[in-house]
Amino acid sequence: MTESRTKNQIVNGLFWKVMENGGSQGIQFVISIVLARLLSPDEYGIINIVMIFVTIANVIVQNGFGTALVQKQQADERDYSSVLYVNLAAALAIYGILYVSAPWIAAFYGNPDMIRIVRVLALVLFPGAVISVQNAFISRRMEFKGLCIATVAAVVISGGVGIVMAGSGFGVWALVGQQLVYYLSLASVLFLAVPWRPRFLFAPERVEAMFQFGWKLLCASLIDTLFMNLYGLVVGKLYDEHTMGIYSRGEQFPKLIVTNLGTAIQSVMLPALSAYQTHPEQVVSMLRRAIKLSVFLVLPMMAGLAACGENLVLVLLGEKWMKCVPFLQISCLAYAVWPMDIANLQALNAMGRSDVFLKLEILKKIVGVAILALSVRCGALTFIAWKAAGDFLCTFLNAWPNQKLLGYSIRQLWRDILPALGASAVMGMGVYGIAHFLPPGGLGLVIQVLTGIGIYLFIALAFKLESFQYLLGMLKTALYR
Repeated sequence: MTESRTKNQIVNGLFWKVMENGGSQGIQFVISIVLARLLSPDEYGIINIVMIFVTIANVIVQNGFGTALVQKQQADERDYSSVLYVNLAAALAIYGILYVSAPWIAAFYGNPDMIRIVRVLALVLFPGAVISVQNAFISRRMEFKGLCIATVAAVVISGGVGIVMAGSGFGVWALVGQQLVYYLSLASVLFLAVPWRPRFLFAPERVEAMFQFGWKLLCASLIDTLFMNLYGLVVGKLYDEHTMGIYSRGEQFPKLIVTNLGTAIQSVMLPALSAYQTHPEQVVSMLRRAIKLSVFLVLPMMAGLAACGENLVLVLLGEKWMKCVPFLQISCLAYAVWPMDIANLQALNAMGRSDVFLKLEILKKIVGVAILALSVRCGALTFIAWKAAGDFLCTFLNAWPNQKLLGYSIRQLWRDILPALGASAVMGMGVYGIAHFLPPGGLGLVIQVLTGIGIYLFIALAFKLESFQYLLGMLKTALYR
């Protein structure tokens, strides 16, 4: 693979991944606003608690082998089919565990309705097992256009079902139906869009070989997912379903934005960096570019979102959701560093160091659990603030292995992100400051957003920020082709 071809594939892949995530999550965002006005925080709290268990189960089914398929230098039909059957077997086993465990989960949270919800919602594991292999097939070829179309179609179909059910008085079951239809629609549309078809092939020796690489990533992903959802489990247990709904809704806004770019980086960077795993200097160059661009785009969005959070929640969700604003602002701080962390971790995977990846995840979770133990007796807001502090600390841990592996020091990392960080901080303070002189609601929100964009672009132009110049160069190249 030539450098020019790789660059074109990366740009094209990032474009379609951003389109996929931006389009699907943008539509999902609109749908969630409609659903939030039709449903209560308590109903959202119930479904978010159950989704934690389903999400953890999905990690076991989908992760590990999917990444191993992407990282493997040569993969054929026997590899894809073998992984599919292993995923389906895992889905069946995990579903059985959740089915049996549903009464205990419901008893733990004091809500008997959760029994049926757990048993029905866990059915998404089966289409998820198929989607994992379909995604690996797409990622290896970096042909993300089909995935973009399929994801957007699934979001539209499932969102329509959810809104109709919510409007018809189904309550929390509207959210259950939305999730089921999404997974089934995505698997079905991908079946039409992706040329891969499963075959009656199974090679235990290949599964074993991929397992040697994938089990570490599976453990790391499982640890990470358990920890990421641990706070939700604790909030749901220590406080109540209403607080859980408020917390999850506040987290949704920054998570929506960051997941878009973060998922694009994760999907595109692994195959791209893997192609240069024997050339560390190329990996460092691509890694630094990914980090600079991601923070240039994400940091101002997080700063602006935190600054205009009150008007945003008031306009989009209404008065009954205003308690989620502090959770939103704290979550902006936690998610601001996420794309940077993903880029660093994908460099580890691309170099085949899943062992370091796993050790790193264990170390971070030890730190996180210690912080959780110290803050568990605090109020819900302070509890989440401590979580954000722990996420920031983990940024240093995520960057540490690449000092030795690639020669990319933490000092270099912070030099790369400081321009965007400084510009975002100035912009955020400006946007927050003018809120005191503006009327609450839609007009104030529009003025805040326009002011934030103006301040950030002015700083980028005045100080000739490198990432801004790079994006302008890419735009000019695209326009003059």
